[in-house]
Parts: sequence; structure tokens; C-alpha cells
Amino acid sequence: MVKTVSYTHTNTYETLFERTETTKKIWVCFHGLGYLSTYFKRYFEGLDPYENYVIIPQAPSKAYIGKDFKHVGACWLTKVDTDQEMHNNLNYIHEVLKSEKLIGDKRIVLFGYSQGVSIATRFLKNYHYPIKTLIMHSGSIPKELNKNDANHFKKYCPKFIHIAGTLDEYSNEEIIKTEREKIELLFGTNCVIHRPEIKHVVHVPLILEISKKI
Repeated sequence: MVKTVSYTHTNTYETLFERTETTKKIWVCFHGLGYLSTYFKRYFEGLDPYENYVIIPQAPSKAYIGKDFKHVGACWLTKVDTDQEMHNNLNYIHEVLKSEKLIGDKRIVLFGYSQGVSIATRFLKNYHYPIKTLIMHSGSIPKELNKNDANHFKKYCPKFIHIAGTLDEYSNEEIIKTEREKIELLFGTNCVIHRPEIKHVVHVPLILEISKKI
């Protein structure tokens, strides 16, 4: 018999730069499978520190990566107890924003890379305040998001950006077709699409370019 218990869990998160009166964009960046927030934040070090403040939440489930048991990575969700894990993630992200006194701040830029796309989009689905932009990079939009969610997204987010490398080794024609349909369903024509010639990697130059336009 499977039973459930609730308990208090403590987790870390990373920040980059300082939030001041010159800060125009507050990035909340969700890393991909196998990353740690302390390393993922390096991709954003080239942002203008006077205009940007970066928060990198840490996926809660850590494990050793590789056979030598030297490197540690983390995961947001698995196919086991997905709804429960996502609920825990939502509570954690809410507490991060609450701790930073950012609930309702319109400068928020949600950024998801790889598995982080599913976290960023699901968080926005459950967030009821306006944000600045949603950026989805090299990850799949959750299958359960539907037309009702499209209305919510458009109500609280004025701009959507989708990035997918044409050489991504985790992509194929079926995935591309599904993503196109999801983009059209959820964001309509209000989504800027980038298709750089890259593999499954974070495209730092493109991120820096985008940061100047949002």
C-alpha cells in the first residue's frame, strides 16, 4: 500500500548580480536535466549587470552522474509521481519568489532550458500575476497544456520566445511537429521563434542578444 506524508523540505537557489533601481529584468532560470544551479548560472554571466538580476532555482532531486560517481546533477521531474513532484516544485518556486519579495513583480523573465521548459510553462500556468517574457529553450512544452491555458498565458505574459536548435540530437520530425502545434495552440502568432544551427546546448550569444530586446 502506498501512503503519502507531507514534511518540510529545505532547498538552495543561486543569484547573479544585484537588484537595484537600475534593474529592468529579473530572470528566473530553470536548468535542464543533470545540471546544478551553481554551474547553470554561468550561462548568464554576460548579461548587463546593471539591468539584469538572475535567480537560478535548484532542482530538488540530486544524483551522481556517470560511473565514477564524481559528478552530481539534478532533476526536476520524472514519470513517477509527476503531479506530486510538480506540486512540490511549485511550492518551492513560490517560496523563492516570496523570499526575494518578487511576487507580482512585472519585470520577471521566465527562462527554461531543456527539462526546465516544462517547469517554466507549468509554473506560469499556476502564476496569476503579469510577467515580462517567457523564454523556452530546447525543451518540450508539456502535453497537458491546452487552449484554456493559452488564455491564461496571453493574459499574464505579453511575449513568448521559443528556441530550438536545428541540430538538436534529442529532436526529430515528430517532436518538431508536436512543438509547432503546441506553439500555435498556446501562443498563436505572439511567439518569436529562433532556429539556430546548434545541438542540444545553451545558446549564450542568442540569449545575450534577446536580453537586449525584451
